[in-house]
This record gives sequence, C-alpha cells and structure tokens, in this order.
Amino acid sequence: MVSAVPDRRLNLAQQLVLDLSRRILAGELPAGTKLPTEQVITQERGVSRTVVREALSRLQAEGLVETRRGIGTFVVDTIRPGDFQGSQDEKGGAYDAVAIIELRLSLEVEAAAIAAQCASPSQLLAMRAALDEAHALDLLGEQSTGLDFEFHLQIAQCTANSFFVDAMTHLGSMLVSAAQQTTPAVTEQLRSLQVREREQIYAAVARQDVEAARAAMRLHLTNCLQRARSVVQSTAEGGIDGIQAYIGSVDPDS
Repeated sequence: MVSAVPDRRLNLAQQLVLDLSRRILAGELPAGTKLPTEQVITQERGVSRTVVREALSRLQAEGLVETRRGIGTFVVDTIRPGDFQGSQDEKGGAYDAVAIIELRLSLEVEAAAIAAQCASPSQLLAMRAALDEAHALDLLGEQSTGLDFEFHLQIAQCTANSFFVDAMTHLGSMLVSAAQQTTPAVTEQLRSLQVREREQIYAAVARQDVEAARAAMRLHLTNCLQRARSVVQSTAEGGIDGIQAYIGSVDPDS
C-alpha cells in the first residue's frame, strides 16, 4: 500500500478552498458578497495568514473571487457569457457536458484509487456526511447535485494532490452552476441508481480496496457519460428542455 504524508500547510489551504468554494457554488455566498478579512479568517479558522492567502489565491485563480485593492475580496458571478454554465445553446452545452465527463473519467477513476490508499478517518467522515445529505435531498425529490459534487471533491482531497483538487474545483464551478439553472426530471429509479453508485464508491474507498474503487468510479462516470450522450442525441432531435438530466444518473433499462 502506498502511503502519503501531505504537507500540513497545503492541506489546511486545501480545506479552506474546499469549504469556501462549496459555499460559493451552493449559493450560500452569492455574487457580490465580501469575504471576511485575512485577520478574521485567521482567527476563526486557527490558521496562519499564509494559509489564508494561499487559499484566496486559489479561489481567485478559479474565478470564484476577486480582490479589489484597498477594499477586500468579493465573490464573483460564476455564470459568465461564453462559459459552459452560461451557454444559451442547449446543443452546445450538452456536447460540453459529454467532454467534461470524458475528462472526469480520466481524472476521477485514479483519484478514487488513490483515495482508497490514503483516506483518513476524518476524510471518510466528511465523505459520509456529504453522501447522507445528498441522499436526504434525493428522498425529498430536491436537487442534490451540489452535495454529490462535494462528495467527489472530498475524494480528490483524499489524494493529498493539489492538482486533483484544483481541477475538480474548476469543474464544479461549471457543473453545479449548470445544475442550478435547470430542473431535472429524474425518476425514482434513477435516484435509486445514483444512490447505489455513490455507496459503492464510498464502500470501496472505506475498505481500502483500490481496484474496487477504480471500478466503482468508472461505472458511475460511464453511466453519466451514457446519459450525457443520450441528451446530445435528444437535443439534436429537439426533445430536450435542458442538459441537467444527465448528471449522476442513467436509465437502468438502457
């Protein structure tokens, strides 16, 4: 088994990036919100100013915040003209969704394998909490994409590799924003399948089964890809109202 000993300062910065990006993407910190000062965040989180500055720099690089000299750091509108999430071309958006899932297949399958080797008890608890919250929303028939993405982001965090985390954070700014603009028509069967796939990934990571983690993530994202391609086909035929139906689901009978 390969072990990883992450740099503590880097890990603290990643944790701060994860928390702030999740709150921004979930709408808890809407566009225009001024973030607390470095000093306030330092005191609230019990971290150094270096950690805070590194986290804010990463958020700015991802286009989630902007720093105005002498004024402060503000959340920016993540839905911008020309971006995937702001696209008015349904067909183009669906094609982009396919491309993004293809990228996720090359990224997250290996991230899951590394997570199975390196996940700490506290990281498993965070993954479990995200899953439970997502499942609760599913039962209510509400949108759980934000929490589902947080689960995937937690897996990236387990790798202790900042490039995995940065890549996933960037993808999240597109996928979650797209989800918030559409209303998915997801059946109970599809929700049940989504829950089962999530649980299979978590179980494999929790029991440190590297190959099972790879297989579970590959199956989940392959199903997502199949669904996305069906959206592209349906859009071409003029029968799609939005692109969100593909995210995290696939028809069990297909």
